[in-house]
Amino acid sequence: MGHVSQAKIKFKKLLMHQLNADSGGMTLFWKGRVGLFAILKALNLQPGDEVIMPAYTCVVVPNPVIYLGGIPVYVDVDSRTFNIDTEKIESKITPQTRFILAQNTYGLSSDLDAINEIARKYKLRIIEDCAHGFGGYYKERPNGTNAEASFFSTQWNKPFSTGLGGIVFTPSIQTHKKLLQFERDFRQPSLKEVWLLRILYFVREHFLTPTLYWQAVSAYRWLSERNLILGSSQGEELEDAIKPKSFEKGMSDFQAKIGLAQLENFPRLQEHRLWVADKYDRIVSDLGIEPPYQPEYAKHGYLKYPLLVKNRDEFFKLAEKAKIEFGDWFLSPIHPVQSGFEKWNYHWGENPIGEKLSQ
Repeated sequence: MGHVSQAKIKFKKLLMHQLNADSGGMTLFWKGRVGLFAILKALNLQPGDEVIMPAYTCVVVPNPVIYLGGIPVYVDVDSRTFNIDTEKIESKITPQTRFILAQNTYGLSSDLDAINEIARKYKLRIIEDCAHGFGGYYKERPNGTNAEASFFSTQWNKPFSTGLGGIVFTPSIQTHKKLLQFERDFRQPSLKEVWLLRILYFVREHFLTPTLYWQAVSAYRWLSERNLILGSSQGEELEDAIKPKSFEKGMSDFQAKIGLAQLENFPRLQEHRLWVADKYDRIVSDLGIEPPYQPEYAKHGYLKYPLLVKNRDEFFKLAEKAKIEFGDWFLSPIHPVQSGFEKWNYHWGENPIGEKLSQ
């Protein structure tokens, strides 16, 4: 059984303030995917229900849907925004469709007005996938405050980090009550898990330098895939769509305390992130390369600055040699899965844009 410490209470209040939210509430979980699981459960996803999502995401997004007996349905993405192509959603709707996941890819909001119009027409519910989205805006409203519920990730490489972590926001009092019950009922992280997270966080804060970046990323992924370390994605989550033991887990006090400190400094960090993105815009424009697209309806959060390259492997070799930090999201339409796509109800060839972008 979870408990609500003073650190968690303060963290939730500060989160509400940052999102300019005056109704509903926050709940805290071990990871963002656990938050999505809790939302789907609170909104009564039933076996056989279909959940529409972009065909350019992480495998941990369809996983909670499948854990609850639902069916992920993938819609191709817009080649400019990397978000779900709203013009292609209706063709995937069936009598079993219940939800649409509106992802904030790299920090850019989906076109929520268009999605809302479809949702009203077919009586569907919208969940904002804000794993990348904290700090961005949709029509002057913070990402995560524009749907029935939303979830955020505070994993290592997210807008602000608690090592691992998940946050859920809903403006609905009724839904919030259900989520609070899950937050209380889900298992608390063990003492060993918290100490491992403490050690990882300390190492990251004090020893992860540009010189060691590439070696550290490779080592971290290798260890987490083999369940030898607390990773963002454990090995079993990448091998099959079967819920791992002890998946339903709450957030520790350590994570909440780190979150408080990170969140207090977030406005300055976000201002710097946008300043850097503006510099990149000017550099790539001078090189004759088109900067990332930013539609009128959204203010990009720039968790990542996405660029398409002809030969990614060669590009990464040059970046490693130059000690420049790059990410590789997404290596497949359900990153990082490279085979056995049918386990996640993904059928290769159905979403050519998402597949091309990921390659």
